[in-house]
Order: sequence, then structure tokens, then C-alpha cells
Amino acid sequence: MIAHATPVKTYCLIFGGLLLLTGLTVAASLAPLGGLHTLVALAIASAKAALVLLYFMHLADSSRLTWVVALSGLLWLAILIILTMSDYLTREWWRVTDG
Repeated sequence: MIAHATPVKTYCLIFGGLLLLTGLTVAASLAPLGGLHTLVALAIASAKAALVLLYFMHLADSSRLTWVVALSGLLWLAILIILTMSDYLTREWWRVTDG
């Protein structure tokens, strides 16, 4: 396996970006966004997760097999969230038709 040496400057820039995104999260939580709070928070969290995955977990320099493993984990998470939300969103429908 080839060891990739990432410069310290890159880590500092990514850390600064994560701090900036964290500040943006706090600012967005205090802003009057109405029903968009969840969407904005998830978008910022996704950007932070992508930075952590790519640079701190060295996914950017990894082989294709590592990418497949990482993406399969995200696919499994999406399946679990979809199944949970389908159960949660149809609960009221079942209560109405039973009575």
C-alpha cells in the first residue's frame, strides 16, 4: 500500500473549513428560516461529513475498493432511514383507517 503524505497545511485548511461550517450551523440555527432549518442543517452536516471522510479518513487517496465500502455504508444508512421514515410517516394513516 502506498502511503500518501498529506501536507499539514491541508489539514489546517480543512480544520478551518470545519470550524467555519460549525459557525455557519450556529448562525443558521439562530436565523429565521421557517421550515428550512432541517434542510439547511443537513446540508451543512453533509458538507462537514464529506470533508472528514475525504481528508481525515484519507478516502480521497484510497483505492476503489475502499470507496465501494464507504459508499455501501452510506447506502445502508439511506435504506435504514427510508424504512424508518416510511414507518413513521404512515402511522397516522393506520390509526385513521382502524377506527
